[in-house]
Amino acid sequence: MRKSVVERNTLETKIKAELNLDGKGNTEINTGIGFFDHMLNGFAKHGLFDLKLKIDGDLNVDGHHSVEDCGIVIGQAIKEAIGDKKGIRRFGYFILPMDDALALVSIDLGGRPYLDFQCEFPAEKCGEFETNLVREFFYALSYSAMMNIHVKMLSGINSHHMAEAVFKAFAKALDEATGIDPRIEGVASTKGVI
Repeated sequence: MRKSVVERNTLETKIKAELNLDGKGNTEINTGIGFFDHMLNGFAKHGLFDLKLKIDGDLNVDGHHSVEDCGIVIGQAIKEAIGDKKGIRRFGYFILPMDDALALVSIDLGGRPYLDFQCEFPAEKCGEFETNLVREFFYALSYSAMMNIHVKMLSGINSHHMAEAVFKAFAKALDEATGIDPRIEGVASTKGVI
């Protein structure tokens, strides 16, 4: 089983994540931000990843440090759990509907970080969660996981539905990209490394 444990402690946040890429979608998540917990639970459930995550962050300031640092830690956990990348499909994409929202997420685990995030949320907040932090989370994750991520909101009018569609589409794309294909010898690259 492809598992990882990552801890990150700063003056702003203390985070511990345990990830199993070959799980069943089981979660124990407490970020201190209810809506963010909801997004990460959806990510784990629909990607079939087991995720334990505990964050003690400076929420007296706002949610930015907790969300961004969580992206760093989850990205590191994904990278560590994937390991040498032998046999993985490398690429994954998913188009996910959530009522009015339709999100497209496409990823490449090829070792080059990049984020193209084309999604504008109508509302500034979902609960106490600032919607601009969705981009911050995926930006941090893309760089710490060395992952190329493209996010496009094809349609949507409800910010809750739009954010949820992005997290779930990312989960499905990541499940596809990290999946093992027995036909792949070594890694899926003409360079011989990813």
